[in-house]
Amino acid sequence: MKKYGKGFSLIEVMVALVILVIGLIGIFNLHIVSKRGSFESFQQTQASYYANDIINRMKLNPTQIANYAGTYSGTPSSVSKQCQGAAICSSSEMVAWDLYEWQTQFNGAAETVGTQNVGGLDTPTACIVINGNNVSVTIAWKGIRETSIDSAVSDCGSTTANRRLYSLQTVI
Repeated sequence: MKKYGKGFSLIEVMVALVILVIGLIGIFNLHIVSKRGSFESFQQTQASYYANDIINRMKLNPTQIANYAGTYSGTPSSVSKQCQGAAICSSSEMVAWDLYEWQTQFNGAAETVGTQNVGGLDTPTACIVINGNNVSVTIAWKGIRETSIDSAVSDCGSTTANRRLYSLQTVI
């Protein structure tokens, strides 16, 4: 009696397909995790940029530093005078313009598609605390995943489980 092996059996093909599917599911999940991490990293970078931006604006208007203090969220209120281009503004008008422009940027209103804000952070709140020459800028926004919250860190923004914070302290 001679046995001839011709091709694969159905069981071997099914086992190979199961292994292939498990590998593809793993690769797909890895792709999703990397996209989330990339988005979280981008949001952190944006928060850093916005915190540095307002500090640089305060450095350019040092006589009005105390007027920058406050908590900022939602749509900014309009300003009476736009201080851009060749416009000449007083120091107090510059504070209002700086805060308006800064808040417009981190809320994403500076970049829109139709009526949808696409730039900025996800539901941001910014807090500026000034104590003499010490300036603290804290930006809170909504992240994708939940994290542990230490409420003693900052009272800026909501205390939801997916809150992210970026804080910057400096002396002006």
